[in-house]
Amino acid sequence: MALLPSCSSFSANTTHHHQYDVFISFRGEDTRNGFTSHLHSTLRKNHIETFIDYRIQKGGAIWDKLVEAIRDTKLFLVIFSENYASSKWCLRELVEIMECKKKEQHVIVIPVFYRIEPTHVRNQTGTYHASFAKHEGSSVDRCHVQQWRTALTQAANLSGFHCDHHRQEAQLIDDIVESIFAYLDKNPYRDELKSLFISNRNYTSVKSLLKPNKLDKVIVIGIWGMGGIGKTTIATTLFHEFITSEYQGCFLSLSKELEGQGLNSICTKLFSQLLNKDHICIDNIRVIHSSIIRKLKHMRIFIVLDDVTNSQIATELIQLLRNCLSPGSRIILTTRDRKVLTSGGVEEIYEVKEMNFEDSLKIFSHNAFNDSHPKEGYYELSARVVAEYAKGVPLALKILGSFLRSKGEREWDSALRKLQKYPNADVQQVLRLSYDALDDDEKNILLDVACFFHGYKVERVVRILNSCGFFADIGIRSLLDKALISIYPNNDDEYIRMHGLIQEMCWQIIHEESSKNCGQQKRLWDTEEVCNILQDERVRKLCFNSLVWKMFDSHR
Repeated sequence: MALLPSCSSFSANTTHHHQYDVFISFRGEDTRNGFTSHLHSTLRKNHIETFIDYRIQKGGAIWDKLVEAIRDTKLFLVIFSENYASSKWCLRELVEIMECKKKEQHVIVIPVFYRIEPTHVRNQTGTYHASFAKHEGSSVDRCHVQQWRTALTQAANLSGFHCDHHRQEAQLIDDIVESIFAYLDKNPYRDELKSLFISNRNYTSVKSLLKPNKLDKVIVIGIWGMGGIGKTTIATTLFHEFITSEYQGCFLSLSKELEGQGLNSICTKLFSQLLNKDHICIDNIRVIHSSIIRKLKHMRIFIVLDDVTNSQIATELIQLLRNCLSPGSRIILTTRDRKVLTSGGVEEIYEVKEMNFEDSLKIFSHNAFNDSHPKEGYYELSARVVAEYAKGVPLALKILGSFLRSKGEREWDSALRKLQKYPNADVQQVLRLSYDALDDDEKNILLDVACFFHGYKVERVVRILNSCGFFADIGIRSLLDKALISIYPNNDDEYIRMHGLIQEMCWQIIHEESSKNCGQQKRLWDTEEVCNILQDERVRKLCFNSLVWKMFDSHR
């Protein structure tokens, strides 16, 4: 499964991607220290991204920031209190909010009538009548006053919540948050995000391993595969699918820097996000305060640990989380190194497979044409990209699709011919991370496989490499674990296979090394390059004194 382009890359009529889930409009003097603060706290605990202007001073520059925030929000809570209409600032906010609703049909405005009758807001009676009498008696433009009245009437006519003196505020807040979750779950933007995924065997297989209906235990699974194959995309999609009112969640990318800080720092960041507390500090994972564990035990949690590279940290972290989390919680680890997942604690390991041609073409087409299929006249060119270059890797499909968008047929043809000689730098950069993590012996084995042994019998490759002084048995095993090569059976034998993008990466690395040491190449496999080099008599003599493998072998 792969993630298609973000909404910002789609046409103008596509739903805007908002930064905030909720914007709270309120009269500070009425509700800041009571109802609004409790509501805001509950929203934060439920990981609902909320904008609130608690501490800012009103002014021109701040107004611009507020307008920007309003236009970057999906849902608005307008807390109508007794003196809401007395604030020109609140009324200006409300006009801007209602304008957003008018322009974008998917925006939701929910009025909350806090200890005030909706009719007072709708018809501007009671305290609202008194407030408008003051506005009209001041220097305020009549046009602005009419805009405020219209906005109040429109907002008060919407379906919302009424809090009077007889209703418990805690229950009201729970009802509001539940309503927000219901909206976010059926939000057209979320529906659109789901439609931007190609759900293939990778996604369905990983989801089945999570056993959504099995709530009596903590389940830990690992997602493994080569760079760019879609591990993070699968984990991200499942994370958003599970994070509802029933689950609390944390998506943590384990960078080398974070892993280098140790397990205590990782746990501090993880628990701070899960409990929405900034002051949590874990000095020793064996002595975690009982209040933290007690809170975690009362939550059903979904955690993604992305791009894990340290097997010891993975093992200790899984063991810790199993003891801290409640039954029904789920943990996903993604990694390029299978060895990280075999150290202990991971119940199931799933290797992400290459996408088939049909799904690959959809991914590419969405990025190149903003459609699920190629534009008329571009099918053959698109098929070439999918079949000859990207070869089932979502990262390559997205990068190349975006690169070729809006280009003509001649430019496409030129770009494809160039790719045959110069691989795409963005794709190579991602793949290169796996190569850089190898030791020197493993790097040399990988480069030799790329040049000479792709498609050879494993037993023969190991024998040849061992005879050349390499530690091929353990080296081949390491390359398999890091998803840089694979082994496929054929009859009674096993053969080494390498994805085309990884092979191109290896060739590019060799070319870079050769350009720095012209005439001293360690590997010659390209027939055209061999012929060019052998034109030099000095090089010819060097070649006769070294081992040069042939590119074509009748025993392949």
